[in-house]
Amino acid sequence: MAVRSLWAGRLRVHRLLAWSAAWESKGWPLPFSTATQRTAGEDCRSEDPPDELGPPLAERALRVKAVKLEKEVQDLTVRYQRAIADCENIRRRTQRCVEDAKIFGIQSFCKDLVEVADILEKTTECISEESEPEDQKLTLEKVFRGLLLLEAKLKSVFAKHGLEKLTPIGDKYDPHEHELICHVPAGVGVQPGTVALVRQDGYKLHGRTIRLARVEVAVESQRRL
Repeated sequence: MAVRSLWAGRLRVHRLLAWSAAWESKGWPLPFSTATQRTAGEDCRSEDPPDELGPPLAERALRVKAVKLEKEVQDLTVRYQRAIADCENIRRRTQRCVEDAKIFGIQSFCKDLVEVADILEKTTECISEESEPEDQKLTLEKVFRGLLLLEAKLKSVFAKHGLEKLTPIGDKYDPHEHELICHVPAGVGVQPGTVALVRQDGYKLHGRTIRLARVEVAVESQRRL
């Protein structure tokens, strides 16, 4: 059995040597030689692209992202500059409106007062140094009618613009609306601590007191022993 195996091994070696000799006689490199393996390895390496042809993929992605962020920064900068310009324009327009309101805020009131001035001027024209003595009675009647018309017009103007006249007689004394001049003894039907007499009228503008009414306040009279 051992002899047979040895003989089979020698036969295979002999066939391999014969086949190798025939292969080399034709000038072909052996398929399992070192030279063939080296040549095949060099051919495989030659097909791979060298690393120096372009940047890595990650670097390219970073460059694209940087360009995109730079464009966004430029866009935001332009928007910011426009917003600043708009705010400045709004501030200037608002300031101009406030200045105009200060100057022309009483334009309507002044227009109504001009009509009052017209009535007063016509009333004063009725009084003349050249008027005859018998015409004085007629002149006084014209002046009286003019003054009544003037008073009615003033009340109308005041009511139109929210100006209210204070009539505090009989009201309880309020330091926010009344200026105390003196105390007077409470008379019949007058409660102590209330306004007994008004020396000068007060006024409110849209509910806010702009001039205090000068008043005399009633107090309880002291009994004599």
